[in-house]
Amino acid sequence: MPYVNIKITREGASPEQKAELIRGVTALLRDVLGKNPQTTVVVIDEVDTDNWGIGGESVTVRRQRGQ
Repeated sequence: MPYVNIKITREGASPEQKAELIRGVTALLRDVLGKNPQTTVVVIDEVDTDNWGIGGESVTVRRQRGQ
């Protein structure tokens, strides 16, 4: 039973986009590894940009600077 955890920042991903990610990852595991889609679990965690750090600072700060 494959378990895939996708972490993205909490902003702008529509329900339709999330559904497409779930379908796509499930299909990829089926096509590449022969995994059964009925037992494939995909979880999408959305993280606030204040709680996601890169290079010692939050994504919120980096985006305020335009990075």
